Amino acid sequence: MSISVCRLLSRMISSAAMILIGLTGGVATGKSTVARMFQQCGAVVIDADALAKAVVQPGKAAWQDIVRRFGKSILNPDRTINRQALGAIVFRHPAKRRMLERLVHPRVAREQRRLTREAARKDRDAVVIYDVPLLFEAGIAKRVEKIIVVTADQKTQIARLKKRNGLSRAEALRRIGSQIPLSKKIRQADIVIDGTLPRTAGRKQVRDVFKVLSKLASSQVSSR
Repeated sequence: MSISVCRLLSRMISSAAMILIGLTGGVATGKSTVARMFQQCGAVVIDADALAKAVVQPGKAAWQDIVRRFGKSILNPDRTINRQALGAIVFRHPAKRRMLERLVHPRVAREQRRLTREAARKDRDAVVIYDVPLLFEAGIAKRVEKIIVVTADQKTQIARLKKRNGLSRAEALRRIGSQIPLSKKIRQADIVIDGTLPRTAGRKQVRDVFKVLSKLASSQVSSR
């Protein structure tokens, strides 16, 4: 962890009943694996990628806007958006990527807020993990109470992207370069988790962090 348990506890925010944590990192650093580990510990996990897929289902407003701007060539036969085809466009053209983000991010944000309120109603001392790749890039950092950054070395990121997404080295580097450098994200993190650890060691690290966050959430409830 990048900060001690005592320091984290001393920075409690007492205005909310639950605690909202932003979980981010670089592409292919192991963030999704860490999110699943938090869920297994008892955290409520809200997946920004899943929300993004939901808001662009065929016929929805975001889907219509995307097709209008990027054309029908990005669609699969079932009219769903072909993420690889769209990604090939936006990762080569920063202006088009920003356009896509403007179409999708506000709708995702509304869904995230709705799900967070729902989690708080069900459990006043819930630990809510918002799993969001572009937490800093999309200006979401100010909406969460603590930030966890999952890290990996660039060699590991490239290898994972080649295996998982079938990308060439050049394409992998383009994806990595489209995001804020990990070094900058780490400087803004409250907690840093190593996404290259063996599974057992990774689980232990996540459990330790979850215990701290649970104390924060319950302390916020008792302080109200």
